[in-house]
Amino acid sequence: MELSNISEFIKPELLVLVAVLYILGIIFKNASFFPNNKIPLVLVGIGIFLAAIWVLSTSTLITRQDIALAVFTALVQGILVAGTAVLTDQLIKQAQKAE
Repeated sequence: MELSNISEFIKPELLVLVAVLYILGIIFKNASFFPNNKIPLVLVGIGIFLAAIWVLSTSTLITRQDIALAVFTALVQGILVAGTAVLTDQLIKQAQKAE
């Protein structure tokens, strides 16, 4: 799957989170107290949290089905944006190694 295809699954309003999470990943990477192996997991958590804020602010939660859909959307979108941010970082690193 190409990187351009991944954006088809992410809601357009949440694409900005990819950049936000990428920058946060760089900040965490440069923090001496933060273990590198925890960065992807933390980015997923932050991505889910920020996606949940967006979902809750744009939804009318009336029924249990609405709530379940909001939770599902927040989880999936959060994982997708975090995964795209980590993938972007890895693609940049691989491109720099190839030079």
